[in-house]
Amino acid sequence: MIIDAHQHFWLMKNREGQWPPPELAAIHRDVLPADLEPHLAATGVQGTVLVQSLPSIEDTRFMLDLAERHDFILGVVGWVDLKAPDAPARIAELARHPKLKGLRPMLQDLAEDGWIDDPALDPAIAAMLEADLRFDALVLPRHLAALEAFARRHPDLPIVIDHAAKPVIAKGLYSDWRHSMARLAELANVWCKMSGLLTEAGDQRPEAVRPYAETVLDLFGVDRVMWGSDWPVLSLAGTYDGWFDQARAMVPEAALQDIFGGNAQRFYRL
Repeated sequence: MIIDAHQHFWLMKNREGQWPPPELAAIHRDVLPADLEPHLAATGVQGTVLVQSLPSIEDTRFMLDLAERHDFILGVVGWVDLKAPDAPARIAELARHPKLKGLRPMLQDLAEDGWIDDPALDPAIAAMLEADLRFDALVLPRHLAALEAFARRHPDLPIVIDHAAKPVIAKGLYSDWRHSMARLAELANVWCKMSGLLTEAGDQRPEAVRPYAETVLDLFGVDRVMWGSDWPVLSLAGTYDGWFDQARAMVPEAALQDIFGGNAQRFYRL
C-alpha cells in the first residue's frame, strides 16, 4: 500500500487571521478531499495521514469527521495544548476515535525555542503513551537541541520529525542541521519524514534537495523514514506527481515499499 504520510485539509472560514495569507493565492482557498483525490489516483497513492494545521481542538474534530467519511484517510494527527491542565483528559477523549494516531504542537510558531524541553508536558505525554499515540515534531533547525532533550526524556514515545526539520536549503545551511539531526537519529524512538523539502529549497531541480534527502536516509536508515507530500503546501513549490516521482528516484529500489507505505503503517499503526 502506497501511503502519503503528511497532507492537510482546511476551510478558510475557520482560519481568519491564520496562515495562509491571501498573497499565497495557490493555497488561500478551501482544500478538501475532492481536491486531493485526482492526485492520489494519478500516483497510485492509496492512503494518507491527515495532519493538523491549526492549534485548535475544533480543527482536530474537523479532520476526524473527514476521516470518518473518506476511507483513504487512514489516520489523523491532531492538536491539544499539551501544557494545559486538562490536556490528559482532552487526549483521552480524542483518542477514543480510532483514526486519531498522533498529536502535533506547532513548535515552529511558538515564541520560545525551548518550549518542548519542559517537564510541564509530562502529564500530557503520559496520556499520549497510555493512548498509544505518536508525536509529530513540527520544528525548525533551531529547535533541534530542545527536541533532543525532550526525546531523551521520553524514550518510549514514538516521535517523527516533520519535513526533516525544514533545513534552510535555499541558503545552503547544511552542516549545523546535519549535526543536530545526527544526534536525534541516534535515538531509536525518533523517525523522520521526507517531506516539505521542495518548499524549503524553492527549487524543483533534483540536485537542490537530493543532498538533504540522502542525508535523512543515511542518518535514520530506510526503516525510520517515511515519504509525505505536505500537500497542498507543496503547491507553492511543485506538483504532487512531480514530488512523488522525484522522491522515488532518490530512494533505493529495495526501500521503496517501506518508505512509501510500510514505515508509515508501522509508525502510526495504520
